[in-house]
Amino acid sequence: MLRKSPSTSNRAATTARARPISRSPEPSFAGCPDGRPAHQPPRQSDPRPTEADRAAASDAAQSWTRRLAAYRTPFPSRSRFELVVTALPFFVIFAVSWWSLAISPWLAVGLSLINAAFVIRLFVIQHDCGHGAFFESRFWNAWCGRLLGVLTLTPFDMWKQNHALHHATTGNLDHRGTGDIPTLTIAEYRARSLAARAGYRLLRSPLILFGVIAPFNFLIWNRVPPNPLNARRGEWKSALGTDAAILALLGSLYLLGGIPALVFVYLPMMVLASIAGTWLFYVQHQFEETSWEQDREWTVQDAAFHGSSHYVLPPVLTWITANIGAHHIHHLASRIPFYRLPEVLRDHGEFREVGRITIRESLGCARLALWDETGRRLVSFREARKLPA
Repeated sequence: MLRKSPSTSNRAATTARARPISRSPEPSFAGCPDGRPAHQPPRQSDPRPTEADRAAASDAAQSWTRRLAAYRTPFPSRSRFELVVTALPFFVIFAVSWWSLAISPWLAVGLSLINAAFVIRLFVIQHDCGHGAFFESRFWNAWCGRLLGVLTLTPFDMWKQNHALHHATTGNLDHRGTGDIPTLTIAEYRARSLAARAGYRLLRSPLILFGVIAPFNFLIWNRVPPNPLNARRGEWKSALGTDAAILALLGSLYLLGGIPALVFVYLPMMVLASIAGTWLFYVQHQFEETSWEQDREWTVQDAAFHGSSHYVLPPVLTWITANIGAHHIHHLASRIPFYRLPEVLRDHGEFREVGRITIRESLGCARLALWDETGRRLVSFREARKLPA
């Protein structure tokens, strides 16, 4: 996850409001003839809500909050099972990859790349621990998350705080920069200098964003708090404690297997997992019909319904990503364990078409880079040039 921490981030997290949903007084999500969910009319003609709309939407939001609360309880046996069937294959494949160095380093690399799938799944389990959703016990959530953070190169307690800010500010134009992909409006982009625009275009280039920044973020940038100069003691403790454990792990690998163990067994899976994980996070919020609002119009529920996608993947990828594709539900009720998200989709079919994106459709999201405040959609640089100033 990309990290930037402006000075307003902590304040934004503590003042996030559960305001009423601002688009329509759902909860009806039935589809329309044009394929757009009924609750999501074309952005160009979205009227600002009246007080009556806000009151009705507030009631609908509270209704959904009550309904989804029934899915928040984790099942201890299921949580332990999911942890075992993820961690055990991870260690087995890692060991086989290491053993295969004696046959061919490229065989070791191939197995390591396969193991990236289990790194991703371990990260989602850590993610659920951060929300207090994987175990009922705060103690077990914390220590499971901390141990997994060593394997995923993500200091758990530091990341947990940063991720909470993401949930509290996602889609808020006045509180950008915490746990999100840097996103400018068209007006902001046009107002910047030529050098600044070039830098932003470079940052939003898929090759740079996924091929360079993603690995750098996990391998290097996660080693310190997001804002080192203003970081709290707990953030440094989390970062340095995790770094020490990672250093001990890598040192052991080096002593036992030398440089080949690090280069051919460890590094490939971590690089691929960082790229795939960043892509997942990107698609969850960077799609054409997402939602960005000024603070006065922003709501938690609106950001969840409209600003988070439902990434529809084949069954094997759904398992690897631990149902994180149902991201709209997760943002609406983050305490639901990942293995219970399919229950919500089964019991409340209205959610199936909200923010729905297939793999083919998601590929087009990579070109989107600027928020069109008039059309209320993400557009590419080429599309932005055609829009009036």
